[in-house]
Amino acid sequence: MGEPVVIGLDSSTQSTKAIAWNREGAVVAEGRADIPMDNPRIDCFEQNPADWWSAATVALKACVSQIDASDVEGLAISNQRETLAFLDQHGEPSYPAIVWLDERNRDEVAEFSELFGSENIHRITGRPPDITPGLYRFLWLQKHEPAAWKNTASFVDVQAYLVQKLCGGHYRTGWISADPMGIVDMETKTWSQPLLEALALEPSRLPELHAPGTQLGTILDEVAQLTGLAENTPVFAAGGDGQCAGLGTNCTIPDRAYINLGTAVVCGIWSPHYHYNRAWRTELAAQGDGYIYESCLRSGAFLINWFVDQFVAHEKADSDVFEALEKAACDIPIGSDGLLVQPYFSGVMNPHWDTSARGVILGLSGSHTAAHIYHAILEAITIDQIMGVTDMERAAQQPVSHFIAIGGGANSPLWRQMLADASGKPVHVSSTIEASALGAGMIAAFGAGWFTSINDAAAAMTGETTAVMPDPDMLSSYSELLAIYRKLFHATADLNREMLAFSAKQKITT
Repeated sequence: MGEPVVIGLDSSTQSTKAIAWNREGAVVAEGRADIPMDNPRIDCFEQNPADWWSAATVALKACVSQIDASDVEGLAISNQRETLAFLDQHGEPSYPAIVWLDERNRDEVAEFSELFGSENIHRITGRPPDITPGLYRFLWLQKHEPAAWKNTASFVDVQAYLVQKLCGGHYRTGWISADPMGIVDMETKTWSQPLLEALALEPSRLPELHAPGTQLGTILDEVAQLTGLAENTPVFAAGGDGQCAGLGTNCTIPDRAYINLGTAVVCGIWSPHYHYNRAWRTELAAQGDGYIYESCLRSGAFLINWFVDQFVAHEKADSDVFEALEKAACDIPIGSDGLLVQPYFSGVMNPHWDTSARGVILGLSGSHTAAHIYHAILEAITIDQIMGVTDMERAAQQPVSHFIAIGGGANSPLWRQMLADASGKPVHVSSTIEASALGAGMIAAFGAGWFTSINDAAAAMTGETTAVMPDPDMLSSYSELLAIYRKLFHATADLNREMLAFSAKQKITT
């Protein structure tokens, strides 16, 4: 017997991490496995739910092999949000799971917004109409794959799928995994009856909803043999990786903002009040109390990897390529020698909410190098998030004093300093980069009885941070650059819409 631990199982977009945490929030053991993703045609991203399960079992087995399984007192899941699985009566896919990165449902967003009312959708769900929530994936399947719609007995999020595999029984999930599906009433924390009626979707085809920390079941015997976990280990409701990341940084006070420099870049602040505004999307907070106001840039580190893989390394890049680009980019001044990127390669959420928005690289010349483009991408993502935070502070009347930076991008000294300088605020880099898995571990710790509340778990298990202080001499230059950046969307929005329409027409005629 060793020290008691809980496991946070983070099933994210590209990989699964199983991390065992102790009472102080220190990593005791971990296991990882990749999750493949298909890109069958432009703007379409799909996964096989069986790969979620396979990755989870591999990661869990690797983690548990390093500890005594009897020391594991609970498990909770953090998962990629908005990704939706379609399962038949036998639990097999009736259609591939549609990943949150997918953009095939633009027409459904426009059509349903006009039918149901954009304001009604925003008021109920906390989200303006947008391609990201699962709501519009239901509509797309109805319209384009009617046989799959008819054969789907259960529409489930990633957590619901994994919990059923771990524990058996019916599909059930946590509030914070369900609300990104875009059909939850954010005030009652239940499936919205008006939206279900508009979708002709029976509640019986959806998972059962539970508050964070609720015990959803225990590990089955066959799962114990597969993963090394002890039979009857309890599994507790957690959910969305963004909300779990906020909890993992102890973002439970109004003046602290977390910024997750991951596949997507998201920045959130906690509030006890339900408000909805076009400056953010509103989510249920992981501690089960209050809400998260979150800005989101869909193409964050995903965009950096795309650029390096496609145009620098010409395939999956290794760490040396990134290190060389980072070193060269450190010598490039603010404004990237006249280069400005609009990082809306997958449309834009706040503040414009335009599914037709696209990426722009403005100011290219023959003197620019790959390092200039790399620097300009980091700069664009940074100032876009500063724009989002500034808009949130103003609309919510809730000033932010500092950031907590997490995610793989927080390993970049250049990016961290950019964020501090452009915001004029300290950036505290968490000692725990895997904040989503830690947030899930905090919820499991509460469920296991270690703490009297999830907030207490967050306070006790949050690790140390290292502060990156802003250079005050840089703020005026970044403010000037942000003023230029705010004009870029409006200058290119109509052109991007025209090009999308033109491209669609060519597909029909060729």
